[in-house]
Amino acid sequence: MILLYDLAAADGRRFSPNCWRTRMALAHKGLSYETRATRFTDIAAIDGGKQKTVPVIHDGEHVIGDSHAIADYLERMYPERPSLFGGASGQALTEFMRNWAISTLHVGLFDMIVLDIHDALDSADQVYFRESREKRLGKSLEAAQAGREARLPAFRKSLAPLRGMLAEQPWIGGAAPLYADYLVSGPLQWARVISDFQVLADDDPVAHWFEHCLDLHDGLGRKIYG
Repeated sequence: MILLYDLAAADGRRFSPNCWRTRMALAHKGLSYETRATRFTDIAAIDGGKQKTVPVIHDGEHVIGDSHAIADYLERMYPERPSLFGGASGQALTEFMRNWAISTLHVGLFDMIVLDIHDALDSADQVYFRESREKRLGKSLEAAQAGREARLPAFRKSLAPLRGMLAEQPWIGGAAPLYADYLVSGPLQWARVISDFQVLADDDPVAHWFEHCLDLHDGLGRKIYG
């Protein structure tokens, strides 16, 4: 069985957008796996210190880190199972979606939930998270998250390309979900799991699509513990 190191909050909530991509990819492939709750401060112990981030999977003798590398590995090693990309051309288009998700969703959401992330961590992780993220941001976590209500309309507006796509088709992958859907739903799951701040309007087509994403694979996205 595949072992997935999965980032966890103090109460066991699994909140990492990148880990969620991997969980959904494994489920898409129909692969059995178990998760290991991993704190930020646990990562250095994985694979003899060779891994710097999660997700990481152990699949027999293979150890793979980074959600995108894991998706590539699963597609290559399990070609007889449902494709994550829908072929070579789909894999190339997925690279665009990956970069769009990082530049629009990760960046847009981060400072709206950064203090909420900190507050959900255990004490050791809080020290690490505050020090590393405040260095990156150049300001306190409190200052970074302040005023998020004023930034929310611009974030929602930035989703217009996704909204337009979903007006024409039910999934980013077309008629059925593909890894591109998990790339985009992962950051929204990040915000949903770790924060009470509502980043999507209830009547937004993106919110409707996201609800369908949560229902995939027997409602995997709704099972946020373990």
